[in-house]
Amino acid sequence: MNEERKIAVEEVASVETPPKARVDDASPAETFERKRDYLAGFLAQKPEPLAGGEPGGELYEAIIASLKEIYDPEIPVNIYDLGLIYGVEVTDDGHAAVTMTLTTPHCPVAESMPAEVELRVGSVPGVAIADVNLVWDPPWDPHKMSDEAKLELGML
Repeated sequence: MNEERKIAVEEVASVETPPKARVDDASPAETFERKRDYLAGFLAQKPEPLAGGEPGGELYEAIIASLKEIYDPEIPVNIYDLGLIYGVEVTDDGHAAVTMTLTTPHCPVAESMPAEVELRVGSVPGVAIADVNLVWDPPWDPHKMSDEAKLELGML
């Protein structure tokens, strides 16, 4: 089973240089035309206008801006960047529903914070009805904070 392998070595004086490709060697049938750019139509399209209640829409962003004006009394960070807002939904007829939590169920503003959020969101032009849903699941933790909030609190 122990076969000996040998590699054959051949010595040569020189190696012939391969021919170089030349443009004038190409036949006229092989000339290439520029193909129509398949992205031209896509790139020329204008983005569809966002509905006001969609993320990025005017009304939605106004609601987010109003939420960023509400600060937690114990932590110098607004409730949106703190991660207390779990969701904002806005219907076409101006009904805004905000799902939020608090840092703990024993938070000293547990009774007043949801009312303040409802008042601020309800005062945004274009919002007809504002509802606040206070939830405890999933519980809030510091990982829900934005990078700006972590920077403000020295956690980055």
